[in-house]
Amino acid sequence: MTRHLVIFARAPQFGRVKRRLARDIGAAEATRFYRATLGRQIGALSCDPRWTVWLFVTPDTEIRHTAWRQAVPIQRVLPQGHGDLGQRMLVPFRRLPPGPVVLVGSDIPAMRPSHIARAFQQLGRHELVFGPASDGGFWLIGSRRRRPMPRALFAGVRWSTAHALADTHSNVPLPVSVGEADTLDDIDTADDLRRFKLRRTAPAA
Repeated sequence: MTRHLVIFARAPQFGRVKRRLARDIGAAEATRFYRATLGRQIGALSCDPRWTVWLFVTPDTEIRHTAWRQAVPIQRVLPQGHGDLGQRMLVPFRRLPPGPVVLVGSDIPAMRPSHIARAFQQLGRHELVFGPASDGGFWLIGSRRRRPMPRALFAGVRWSTAHALADTHSNVPLPVSVGEADTLDDIDTADDLRRFKLRRTAPAA
């Protein structure tokens, strides 16, 4: 059965991406960082034969944006649609063809195909999988999809806070088993960016 990897992406438009980071380093530099991270992520993940990559993008009018026009076939670039983040995240799990689905963000520079492979492995043993972030959020969610996603999975979730993952976990019905993927972080501030660069250049232990 086909594995589906969904990348939730925002068109890298000046002044409309990584706004918290832009307050620290400027909109031009934040846009360049996001565009480069998005490009590397799509490039690394879309050529892996272990899954099929889908892009769910916002704004909905940017289906043919140059950031993804050549990386993924146009039929696999779809709009996120309307609603809050939780409502939009449920769409791929309901819409895509049969098979397990893993959904990730588009601004996690440390993400590698090996992280995605381990998340799909977790779905061999669990119905849901989350990739935690050190700030209390999560960068990945996956479902085996042998039953519908819990309808209230994202109800009342305090997005962009230290409670986002805990709130989502509390909405998982008791019969549903949950696995855990690797811990990775997106880059929201200049401090986040500085820590990422230090980890990237640090010598191996």
